[in-house]
Amino acid sequence: MFDPASLVLLIWVLLTCGVVAYFSYRRRVSRLRLRAIPGIAAIEEAVGRATEQGKPIVFTTGWGGDIQRPTTLAALNLLRFVAGKAASYGCRILFPTHDPVIAEAAKEIIQTAYNEAGHPDQFREDDVTFVSPSQFGYASGVDGIVSRQKPGAIFLFGTFEGEALILAETGNINGALQIAGTDSTIQLSFFIVACDYTLIGEELYTASAYLTDDRRVQSSMYAQDLIRAVVVALLLLLPILAMFGVNLYKEIM
Repeated sequence: MFDPASLVLLIWVLLTCGVVAYFSYRRRVSRLRLRAIPGIAAIEEAVGRATEQGKPIVFTTGWGGDIQRPTTLAALNLLRFVAGKAASYGCRILFPTHDPVIAEAAKEIIQTAYNEAGHPDQFREDDVTFVSPSQFGYASGVDGIVSRQKPGAIFLFGTFEGEALILAETGNINGALQIAGTDSTIQLSFFIVACDYTLIGEELYTASAYLTDDRRVQSSMYAQDLIRAVVVALLLLLPILAMFGVNLYKEIM
């Protein structure tokens, strides 16, 4: 039996599916223009800068997530792009981590990137380091690598907790160009003040759409933006209607 109370939810679901389908179709027949995200555009600049300086790159995914976390998977997708650029430029990439499983996945990604670039001899297995499962042991280990190696660029993508400011400030002191990205809202403020560029929340997840030209992800991004715009418009319109005695907030939202 159909529940009339679920009608609004059904309308929202159909609206969302329709918007996604529409943008998926449009993406197939014409190119959609993505809104610019400076942090993503600066990734290649950071790799190029480190290469020009003759310095390595440091890439780490933080202490707060394991291989199953969406932020870790998004970070490893970005590692694939960064490693590809580093391999093509002949730049060394260092990957310290707190998790041996992440270390093995990163090792495979980086080695594949060097092989595809035609420089398999430049890959060093020791550059992918399992530091420590302890939060501040991991932070101290990464800080030690940054202080000794003086990287030209640092990428902090993933789930970060109390170590976020420690890592970002050490990189800042050593003069590295830093690009960070996380969905940890508490740590975002630290990255914003200590890093050159910061990917905020879902920008970390959608970065692969920019870098790989994935049409499915791009269509989803457009749909999410449109639905967000509709929700914001309703949040502004419904209180105004309520002032005139038309109270639809409960029914619509």
